[in-house]
Amino acid sequence: MAEKETYITNLQQRVPGPKGIPFLGSSRDFQRDPLGFITRMAREYGEVSLFRLGNLNFHQVAHPEGIQHVLQENNRNFVKGKLFQIIREVGGDGLFTSEGDHWLRQRRLMQPAFHRQRIAGFGETMVHQAQRMLDRWSRADATRSTLDINQEMSDLTMEIITETMFGTQVEADTHAISRAVSHLLSYLNFRFEYPFYPGMRVPTVRNLQARRSLALLDQLVYGMIDKRRRNPDGHDDLLSLLMDARDEDTGEAMTDLQLRDEVITVFVAGHETTAAALTWTFYLLSENQDAEARLHGELEEALGGQPPDMAALPDLKYTRMVIDESMRLYPPAWITNRTCVEDDVVCGYRIPAGDITTLSPYVTHRLERYWPDPERFDPERFNPDTPADRPRYAYFPFGGGPHQCIGNSFALVEATLILAAVAQRFRLRLQPGYEVVPDPQVTLRPRGGMPMMAASR
Repeated sequence: MAEKETYITNLQQRVPGPKGIPFLGSSRDFQRDPLGFITRMAREYGEVSLFRLGNLNFHQVAHPEGIQHVLQENNRNFVKGKLFQIIREVGGDGLFTSEGDHWLRQRRLMQPAFHRQRIAGFGETMVHQAQRMLDRWSRADATRSTLDINQEMSDLTMEIITETMFGTQVEADTHAISRAVSHLLSYLNFRFEYPFYPGMRVPTVRNLQARRSLALLDQLVYGMIDKRRRNPDGHDDLLSLLMDARDEDTGEAMTDLQLRDEVITVFVAGHETTAAALTWTFYLLSENQDAEARLHGELEEALGGQPPDMAALPDLKYTRMVIDESMRLYPPAWITNRTCVEDDVVCGYRIPAGDITTLSPYVTHRLERYWPDPERFDPERFNPDTPADRPRYAYFPFGGGPHQCIGNSFALVEATLILAAVAQRFRLRLQPGYEVVPDPQVTLRPRGGMPMMAASR
């Protein structure tokens, strides 16, 4: 109650934050060190703060109650806005970028494809692709070489999303698809860093390269859609599930353009986030060998030397706790923004219409009032047998509310199975002397990759 009363008095006060410099505001500080800047904002100005980037006002909301208001309770008043237009150039009006009635229709159409029972059918593919990667490590004598685990995980999750989306009958070169997706991610990273760079329609060298990558993906996706329309039988993959989906009210299916937008969105966003989460997980385990030893113990007891599968998931409790704690410290989707449509009040502070609200799991996951000793890696924080008394939105690696990531269950199953498969056969160690630096781009990745040595267990 005291906290609520404090918020009411805050209505008479300006939202705290740095003054910045004329015209630029805090742009230089933000671009120099985005993660350091946003964590300092919460530490120095509180769980609701204000900063300016150029002519745009950003209200950083780190308090779980405020996050819940923006993402859930009054989500219709906080829209994705112009900052998402950059992603629309690649993903069109896919679920990640769309709003309103179109978003609601697409969400309803796609939800059954990501139901846990459907995901269970993809578990075998996830483990099979992981075992193929591990066999390659063994043949290459990985113990004598350094692996870029970030690239390895990116390649692996790309193989998985390709097979689960299209089945095994993909005629296009998977590596070419991976390169195209990686190039588009780099393009999006550049556009977010330099938001005033001309859009893809302007024929700059960088934009033309991005167009070629997008054209390759479009050719693949539209080709697969056309092939399925001509021969719809005998397929049990994500594309077939999306093509079979029907609107409850009208009975209509998705158009080719709608299917394309959703498939491209899954390709670009789906594999990258899981790859990043796994990369950080292996890094954290290499730095916390007591947790790694406990993980190995669970795998030996639960799997008995057999590869992991969907049936083993309930017994991989600590494995899942490791994933959850890794995403607390290094959430792949480290920040998101919403534009306020009409004047609103968040945690007692007025948010004017047109201003941007910034929510960062990276910041909230490090608030000491919810996470004692927040920089310490401690999977026990997520032990389901001893649940902590934390607000719902003190932890939100997949967002929340109606727009929560539709692929969260897919990602968690995939990450848990891959972690189990890798840790069962190999112990990973960071290359001695290598400095790990988080790189906050579209996703939170390690700058320059994650060079690690793989020792067979």
